[in-house]
Formats: sequence, structure tokens, C-alpha cells
Amino acid sequence: MQESQTVMEQAVEVPAEQNWIDDFADRLQRTIDGVYERTGESSQAIADFLHGTWLGHPLHPVLTDLPIGFWTSSAALDLLSMLGARGLRPGADATLALGILSALATAAAGATDWQHTVGSTRRVGATHAALNVIGTVLFTGSLFFRQRGQRGLGRVLSMAGLGVVGYSSYLGGNLSFERRVGMNHAPEAEGPEQFTAVMSAADLVEGQPRLATVDGLPLMLVRYQDRIYALANSCAHLGGPLAEGRLEDDCIVCPWHGSKFRLEDGHAEHGPSVYDQPSFETRVVNGQVEVRRWR
Repeated sequence: MQESQTVMEQAVEVPAEQNWIDDFADRLQRTIDGVYERTGESSQAIADFLHGTWLGHPLHPVLTDLPIGFWTSSAALDLLSMLGARGLRPGADATLALGILSALATAAAGATDWQHTVGSTRRVGATHAALNVIGTVLFTGSLFFRQRGQRGLGRVLSMAGLGVVGYSSYLGGNLSFERRVGMNHAPEAEGPEQFTAVMSAADLVEGQPRLATVDGLPLMLVRYQDRIYALANSCAHLGGPLAEGRLEDDCIVCPWHGSKFRLEDGHAEHGPSVYDQPSFETRVVNGQVEVRRWR
């Protein structure tokens, strides 16, 4: 069991430690940036859709079930057709094709999320992407040869593709559950239940976010149009410091990746965050700003 765990750990550690992947990742990053630049004013709306900001959940892991499900179904139908159910061959080919089509949308969402990663996480993500491309090419080749009557070769390519995508899926799981890509990085259900003083109201200048701490929880406080707002300081996307961000109308923009949250309630107006930012009730008593969790 221990040996098996070591092998699985190495399956992630090997790509994570390959510095040469950074060159490939840089080129891929420039390509993604170029695509979004060419979309002009609609780039933010496209990115929000692919991140899943509208869904309140990352879109990429939702979409991954489609190609994996279609390709696994195709392999199962191939097996049954080899055992004598020849009438299932069209179904095997159809699910294979549907997997290829759905992989394109899945890749677009994954690339949009990946572009904000750094370091070893970026390398693992780039490897994940490269393997998915290889797997999709193998499945496409399988469909090509099936249409030419070379079904045996098509099946071999499908099985090879399934193996490549299986390894890639393992890396994807590591990105999500170990490296927390797409996870909510904001604190959960923290902060005082009773109003607690955090700073002098006189220290809050209109439109200038400030960092404050209450019960060990970092907060972003800001005075805007003579009202005081408080949000958790750690951005829900990847933990960026909102107190170092900038105001845009009635929203705070994260300085790291540009997630935009409404001051009133922390609602995610724009991604890459797909999660709302925890917000806190505020009041001023004897010149002190007091905060508590919303009830």
C-alpha cells in the first residue's frame, strides 16, 4: 500500500519539479492572453462565463464529467461490441465524437482558470493540459480510423487515449483538492458574533481600503460615500489581499487577479472568483468602527 502511495505521489511530483515546463507554460500563457485580447470588450464576460462566476461554482470541473463520461461509455460499448453486440458500434463512435466536442469547451474553461496559477501548481496544470491535448488527439485519430473501416486500430487508440486522460484526471484532482485551484480561499464562518471594535473611524479615509484584524481574522475596511464596509481580506479566488486593492464604484477589486466584489454584501461581480466574499455588519460607536458577522 505504501509503495502504491509513493508511486501516486511521484506521478504529481515529477511534473511539479520540471523547471523546463515553465517555458511551455509561458508560451501557453501568452497564447491565452492573446486570445482574450482579441475578444476586446467582451473578454470579461467570456472569462466570467468560463470561470463559472455566474454559476457560483467553477465551471471546469462540471464540464470534465462530459468528455470523461462519453469516452468511458465509448470504451464500454466497444467492449460489448467485441463480445458480439455489433449493433453497439454506432453508439461507440457517437459517444467518442461527443467526447471530443465536449473536450473543447472543457479545455477553454480549464485554460481560463489555469492562467492565474504560479510555480509548481502552474507546471502541474500545464502537464494536465498537455496530456488532455494528447488524449484528445488519440481519440480523434480513433474516430478517423473507425470511419475508414479500421476499427481495430481505432479501438487501440481509444484505449491509449483513455489511459492518458486517466493520468491527466489524477493531476486534475491534485490541482483541485491538494493545490486548491478553484477552491474558496476566503475564511469560512469566522469573525465575532457580537460587535467588536477594530479601529478608529477617523483612520478611515474616503475611498482608501485599510487592513484591520478582529479575533485574528484579517478584514478589509473602507469608507465609501460616507458608509463603512467590511469584507474578509483574503480574496476567495486565491487569497489576494483586498486591502491592497482599488475601489471601482461600489466594489473592491483584488490586486492579484482582478476579482471584483460588491462592498454591500461581498457578491462577486466579476471573476476569476466564482465565490462571494464574506462581508460583515459595521457600525460606529464612540468614534470606533465595530464589526460583527451578519446574523
